[in-house]
Amino acid sequence: MKRLIQIALGLALVAALCAPAMAKKLVVAHDTNFKPFEFKGEDGKYTGFDIELWQAVAKTVGVEYELQPMDFNGIIPGLQTGNIDVGIAGITIKAERQQVIDFSDPYYDSGLMILVREGDTAIKSVEDLKGKIVATKTATSSVDFVKASANAKEVKLFPNNDGMFFELMSGGADAVVFDMPVVKEFAMTAGKGKVKTVGPLYRGQSYGIGFPKGSPLVTKVNEALKKAKADGTYEKLYMKWFGYAPGK
Repeated sequence: MKRLIQIALGLALVAALCAPAMAKKLVVAHDTNFKPFEFKGEDGKYTGFDIELWQAVAKTVGVEYELQPMDFNGIIPGLQTGNIDVGIAGITIKAERQQVIDFSDPYYDSGLMILVREGDTAIKSVEDLKGKIVATKTATSSVDFVKASANAKEVKLFPNNDGMFFELMSGGADAVVFDMPVVKEFAMTAGKGKVKTVGPLYRGQSYGIGFPKGSPLVTKVNEALKKAKADGTYEKLYMKWFGYAPGK
């Protein structure tokens, strides 16, 4: 009997040591202010397209998680060090990022757009940004685009959306160049009557969910994304947060 008890305790110890790796609560990082993808609602809780899409994905995968709001430029380093398990924050899938983290399949197709003050008639395209002061967000694909294509006098970088939009409206910048859905949402809400979008949509880009290199979650999340698109969950969330159907 004593021998059986010892064996049982040994098996219990092995199970206890193995369990945390399988059942730990994931740390899911998201941007603090990237409306309508993620932002703090009136109830003080974070919400948005990314947040609700991840909720659906996590339910399908069967994982528990805690949301970790943070500045965008800290998310990829956090994934590299393993301090973060998942990053969902409108992260553009780029070759240089794929060298240091893994991505899910694309879940949103976007592009870049120019935002100017309402009364501005001089800026109509990226060519008109020559010699101008342009505001955008730190560590995003917008920075690469502006530096390569705008020939701006100065590029001002901000850790969050509020900073770059305020800089434009206060006259500290001549234009903002950033992700189309975020720019359009601001122009239709808080910036209505104060700012406007101009020019075409520049540089098509796709967002992906980020993971540390070699994460076993990638395959499971891709399967969950396919399920969300197949059963209508994805389209329902898309309509809720953008006001039109995917591909429109």
